[in-house]
Amino acid sequence: MDNVSVVIPAYNEATAVGPTLEQIQAVMADAGLEYEIIVVDDGSTDDTVSEVACYSAVNLIQHPHNKGYGAALKTGIRQACHDTILIIDADGTYPCEMIPRLAAEIGPYDMVVGARTGAEVHIPLVRRPAKWALNQLANYLSGVKIPDLNSGMRAFKREVAMRFFRLLPSGFSFTTTLTLALLTNDYNVMYVPVDYYHRTGRSKIRPIQDTVNFFSLVVRVVLSFRPLRVFVPLATVFTLLSFAKVVYDINAYDFHLATSTVVLVTLTFQVIVLALIADLVVSLHRS
Repeated sequence: MDNVSVVIPAYNEATAVGPTLEQIQAVMADAGLEYEIIVVDDGSTDDTVSEVACYSAVNLIQHPHNKGYGAALKTGIRQACHDTILIIDADGTYPCEMIPRLAAEIGPYDMVVGARTGAEVHIPLVRRPAKWALNQLANYLSGVKIPDLNSGMRAFKREVAMRFFRLLPSGFSFTTTLTLALLTNDYNVMYVPVDYYHRTGRSKIRPIQDTVNFFSLVVRVVLSFRPLRVFVPLATVFTLLSFAKVVYDINAYDFHLATSTVVLVTLTFQVIVLALIADLVVSLHRS
């Protein structure tokens, strides 16, 4: 088992960060792991910093202002001393006792995700439809069944994550991007079922805005690595529409094509050519 750097992003988590740190320290001591804990305070306006400062063994890094969940994680990963990174939220939602299990699986795997599919999972009902739809889209576009797309508890190899730093966003979509980047580039990802508890304090998620951002992000990331997953269905739809319109015009206008039909056929060819160019660019970039 590798030594582990535990990275915890924190933004206004004064009520939960202390108990979370105590649990992590107890779990790591029992497991006999060599570890470090890095808490990145992302410009909190409550007593988060003073709570973390009570733990002398914890490396506290402060952002001068709120930069975002992903920005806090990137700061922690850059400062980490060990090759294995484990991220976990400071709000008490994830089971700290699973940290050694996730860290132990790193070796043949590049990332081990704590999938929120355990016996006790408390995801607000209002978020479940969007979460399900997002997962279905990600499953199709990546070509892989993903039990949990954006779990905030996972272990991964530092050098693998660093390869995609330019793509990893500063917001909540950090974990979604990392998952898709690894899966679409054929890295080995394992999922371990974990529980997900009621959070302590107030959620920072903005349901509508963040959901829209997540959907656009999934398409954007897949376009970066597997563009044909997006373009082939699009080209198929345009091809069928063009064929149907040509057949209709031939029968309705005595073998003459309407201007709209010519435009549709031209657009279909453009989509096909764009798909081939996108796939070529991605292939050349990989090589």
